[in-house]
Amino acid sequence: MRQNKLFNKTRISLALWYAGVMGLILSLLGSGVYKAISHAHWISLDNELESVAGTLHDGLELKLRQPGKIEPIIGELLPNLCLIGTSCISDRFNSQRHILSAVDQGNYYARLYDTSGRLIAIAGDYPEGLPQSLNTEPWQTLNTSSNNIYHQISFSLHTQTREDWGYFQVGRSLQDFEDYLGRVKLILLLGLPTSLIFVAIASWWLAGLAMQPIYRSYQQIEQFTADAAHELRTPLAAMQATVESSLLVDLKQQEAKNILTTIERENKRLIQLVGDLLWLARMDRKTIPLRRQLCCLNDLVDDLVEELESLAIANQITLTSQIKINKPLNVSGDCDQLYRLVYNLIVNAIQYTPSTGQVMVILERDDRYALIKVQDTGIGIAPEHQKKIFDRFYRVHSDRSRSTGGSGLGLAIAKSIAGSHSSQLSVRSELGQGSTFIFQLPLAIALK
Repeated sequence: MRQNKLFNKTRISLALWYAGVMGLILSLLGSGVYKAISHAHWISLDNELESVAGTLHDGLELKLRQPGKIEPIIGELLPNLCLIGTSCISDRFNSQRHILSAVDQGNYYARLYDTSGRLIAIAGDYPEGLPQSLNTEPWQTLNTSSNNIYHQISFSLHTQTREDWGYFQVGRSLQDFEDYLGRVKLILLLGLPTSLIFVAIASWWLAGLAMQPIYRSYQQIEQFTADAAHELRTPLAAMQATVESSLLVDLKQQEAKNILTTIERENKRLIQLVGDLLWLARMDRKTIPLRRQLCCLNDLVDDLVEELESLAIANQITLTSQIKINKPLNVSGDCDQLYRLVYNLIVNAIQYTPSTGQVMVILERDDRYALIKVQDTGIGIAPEHQKKIFDRFYRVHSDRSRSTGGSGLGLAIAKSIAGSHSSQLSVRSELGQGSTFIFQLPLAIALK
């Protein structure tokens, strides 16, 4: 297949299509995974932020007494609370001390506003660059001047007596979230081309695997075409040579008759060859109807032995039959096709058996099958040829087959008929010891 340009181009095209489609699927899958991870992480972040902010908000409202005034007890919830205008703001940003509060160090911050929207106090790791103006929307995502992103939630605060106290905001840095998504994106971006390399290799292998049956069929068609052309060329060339030679001389009546006899013999061979080819083609397309009926194999064997006895005598071969059952053996099938199958087996045995040899047709049965064995004392078949003898135009000895008029299609036709009847056709043979072809056919159910 590698040496065939057509199949190489087809394989490359299939591999590219496989790789392209798989690349698109992996890209879409990677994009979907990234979006799913981002969405799930964002939901988790919102739930976490809402939980922390809600806990602090509920705790603060239980301790606030006067609107806009921060009670000292609030320091129990926010021990790192720093009032705006005091020096602790700048000190806290420069301090490396450990912060203990509900807002985690390095991630969370909290802001307290009065009812007029003025920032009163901050807590946690308050980032520089965030706008200090009040935004009362429940959720906000803010960017600092240094391109850091923060996510925050806002609540309105009330005193113990349900008076409006102001507003409370809790936010957190999204740096860890962005870093995590960055790592996921990097893994996906690096994994996609790596996966595509493996996909390309697998696509090339799968394309080759998918092309194998097509290539085998192509080889069979190519071989069949070459064999058919060769078989047709031989009788045509013989007829052409005969006609050309006859045109060069003045022929007598007997000579003309001999020439016409030769042409007739070659023409019959052509007709038989073309008929066999058409029959096999129809069998391949399953256009030959299988007319199932009860067939008596006893009668079939007797008729064939009687019909082919003259051919056996002409070849100085003894043709006999041996029926090992006492009652009629019936099967369900197309009688004409079964007749042709056994006919081809017997003719093949006669053709490959030397003079003074023997051919025996044996009919027997086992529990569920009828068995027809065609046994000869011929030249035998080597083990390496036994798997190929049912191929079309295959001959172990091509010169001998042509001399006997065989086309190399008899056993192929027999195998095709056996397959259409859901039966088995096999061979046992040894070189110099002869061959035995075994046809195994299911018995008719009603007559078991």
